[in-house]
Parts: sequence; C-alpha cells; structure tokens
Amino acid sequence: MPRHLPSCLLLTLFVLLICLGPHAAQAGVPLDYYLPADTEYDAAIPTPEAFFGFQVGEWHLQHEQLVAYVRELARLSERVRLEEYARSHGNRPLMVLTITAPENHHNLQAIRQQHLALSDPERSPGLPLAEMPAVVYMGYSIHGNEASGSNAAPLVAYYLAAAQGAVVEQLLRDAVVLLDPSYNPDGLSRFAHWANMHRGRQLVADPAHREHTEAWPGGRFNHYWFDLNRDWLLAQHPESQGRLRVFHQWKPNLLTDHHEMGGDHTFFFQPGIPSRNNPLTPARTFELTAAIAEHHARALDRLGSLYYTKESFDDFYPGKGSTYPDLNGGVGILFEQASVRGHLQENAHGERSFPFAVRNQVTTSLSTLEAAQELRVELLSHQRDFYTSAVAEADELPVQGYVFGGADDPARLFHFIELLQAHKIRVHQLTRSVVVEKESFEPGQAWVVPLQQPQQRLVRAVFERRTSFVDSVFYDVSAWTVPLAFD
Repeated sequence: MPRHLPSCLLLTLFVLLICLGPHAAQAGVPLDYYLPADTEYDAAIPTPEAFFGFQVGEWHLQHEQLVAYVRELARLSERVRLEEYARSHGNRPLMVLTITAPENHHNLQAIRQQHLALSDPERSPGLPLAEMPAVVYMGYSIHGNEASGSNAAPLVAYYLAAAQGAVVEQLLRDAVVLLDPSYNPDGLSRFAHWANMHRGRQLVADPAHREHTEAWPGGRFNHYWFDLNRDWLLAQHPESQGRLRVFHQWKPNLLTDHHEMGGDHTFFFQPGIPSRNNPLTPARTFELTAAIAEHHARALDRLGSLYYTKESFDDFYPGKGSTYPDLNGGVGILFEQASVRGHLQENAHGERSFPFAVRNQVTTSLSTLEAAQELRVELLSHQRDFYTSAVAEADELPVQGYVFGGADDPARLFHFIELLQAHKIRVHQLTRSVVVEKESFEPGQAWVVPLQQPQQRLVRAVFERRTSFVDSVFYDVSAWTVPLAFD
C-alpha cells in the first residue's frame, strides 16, 4: 500500500535541499586559502575573521569595518603605524598604514628624507642604494564597486603585521609599505550595502540578478559621482588631494592600483598595449614593468588562475593611478580582476566566487612586494636616473618654459598655481615684462614654469597639447590640457 509523506515534511525536505544546495551561502574559506601556507602568526594580533566575525569574502566589508581593523593592527603591531590623511566628501576617514620593520620605524624620517633625495639631482649622486629600502604604495578599489581590492587589503595588512619568520622579516627590512586600504570610502560603502542587502542565504549566480546590477549611481564614483581614477592630475577632490600629499611625502618606487573589469575576463596586469604608452615615460619604466610582471605570472600560475597582459588597457593618461607614478620616477602597476559584482556570478568560464577574486588581489599584492624586494636596487637606481635625466634633457628641448597669468582673475590663477605645487612642480613669479606670441605678461601678475627642473616630464604632460599618436584607439583619456581647464 503506497504511503504519502505529510505535506509539511515535504516542505521541510524541500527547504533543506535548497539550503544545502551548491549555491548555499559560502562557508568561510581557511586563512591559507588567501595567504601563504605553513606561516606562523603573532597570536596577539587578530585575524580578519576573528575581528569581523566572518571570513573575508563571505560578506562585503564596509569602509568603517576596514578602518576599525587597521586601527587594531596599528595598536597591536610594532610594524604598523596609521595615519588619517584626508576625509571624503561623506566625512569618512582615508587611512594609510606605514608597514615596515621596527628598526626602520625607529629611523623612519631619516629613511624618508634619504629616499626623497633620489629626486634631487644635486643630492642623489653617491646615495647608498644598496642600503636603502624600496618604497611601495599599495592602493585598493578607487572604484568602490570593484570591491575585491579593498576586501583583500585587510588580509595583506594582517600578513605584514603578524606573519613570523625570516622571509617576512627580511621583506620588511627591505621595504617601506604604504598600504591604502580604501581609495574611495564613499563608493565602497555604497556598493557594500547594495551587495550585502541583496545577498540571500541562497547565493544567486545569475548575472541578471538584482545583486549584480546595482542601481545608479552605483559604487564606482565618490560622493559627488566623480571618477577618482581620473583625478590624479586635476586633484579636485579631497580624496585625491590627500593622496597626492602622501605620494609626494614619499615618492614611491612602485604603486599598485587594484581594480576590477567585466566578469567574462580573467585577470590583467601590466604591461598594457605597447602602442598606447605615454611617450614621456622612459623606456626603463616599461622594462621594469615587464620584470615585475614575471613575479605576478609565477604567483598566479601557482594558483592556477588565468591572466593576460599587453591587451585591453593603455598606459597613457597621467591622471590615473597606474600612469601617474611613471611620470614621477616610479612604476605604476594596474591590476584588473574579472568582477563578481556580489558574492557569486556566472561568467564565460563557469562560476566565479568573491573569495576567488579576493585571493587573486591578495596574491598579486604579495608578488608585488616580492618583486620590489628582488628589484630594490634597480627601482631605486631608476628613480635617481629618472630625475637626473629629466634635468639633462631639458637643455635640448625647443620649449624652455611656460608663462601664464594676468590681472583679470587672481582666484583662478591662485588655484592653478596651487595645483602645480601639489604636483611638486616649481613655479616662479615673473620678475620682468615679457611678450610671448604677441601676449604681454607683467611682473606681479604672471608666473613662469621652467622646464629646467626635476619634474620636467610632468610639466610637459600638464602643458603640452599632443595631437598625434602612434595608435588611433584608446581605452582611456587621450586628450587633455590642464591650462585650458583654467583658461
């Protein structure tokens, strides 16, 4: 005789099957999914999982959670110091961690001043490069909805603060790491709220699901809907202004810029498309970029993660984070992780989880530090030579400087000079009357920017009007001139 299960029991079984199905909310992955296996850590320093109450990748971190965690690291680790360098339009703090060996911290200002001497051709000859640490600036998620970067940051910070052993200790003696966990606090928090609000116990991988299609304006932009990765040159927002101050306080040898891209891609790191490089960037910069790329390739090969280079992205516009360092004596590296835009999403390669995306960002953060350590003397030498050659090349240029100003709008003149000085460009007040292209400029009303200065290449990037290009197609901005913006 057939027996029928009660309808309430059938419903219970159905719910259990759903909850235990393949898309059920992800259980937290172990720490060594993200970080090197067999590493011992200082037990006094909490892991991100212990601090947040969940493993990184299970939920999207709010900026406030990141700030609370890095404050705890700075409180507990003698390797970490924390500085608030700006406030966003939404009044959120922008923080940078300075992470290095304790003995370097004891002498940090002397190290910084010696490092800055690399950009002064009068002081750089004879500097003991073999004894100097490299400076690495690691920046995450300037587009707030490209969140795997900022969610990777606490894991990288924890490793550097708490990992024990000769390998990490030597690394921290050889490098001063400036770790900026959240370039865009307002956008990151806006997106984290969206992703977490639409995350269910049952994860949905369908790209059309609401979790993966955030409403306007989304988390990409800052509070006023501006793309901060186009503001490195114009520096009109407090996030960018503060970041420039930190950048020029140290002039890093290497800067990483962690992003995301379309979900059907894999993982990109520079070099980019060779025909779309900025012509003012020295060839040595691209040689070092290629050498650094070998470290990323080996690290991702060990994971079995797919990646590519020399496609999709250019290295041309100095107003974005991965190109600005190239014209300031450093090397900028762009990372682009294929996005999950939530917690789990289908793509051309199958399904991609948020922890997987975070792991690639963590891995290439650590491979960056490995490259900086191995290429330390080469990076320091490049920075010294970059500024020495800039001054030497200036004598051969057909234009020797730029003059601007007038009595009609002193406020606009003030802000233009303020911008140039933020970029450490030397500006001098005119001392005699001059006529340039039939226009008169008078002392007390006009200013001059000479090309005979260490920032010669950046000066040209700001003032020149470039109308001819090797390539006819660009991913990013291909035409700009800052002076016309103030005209």
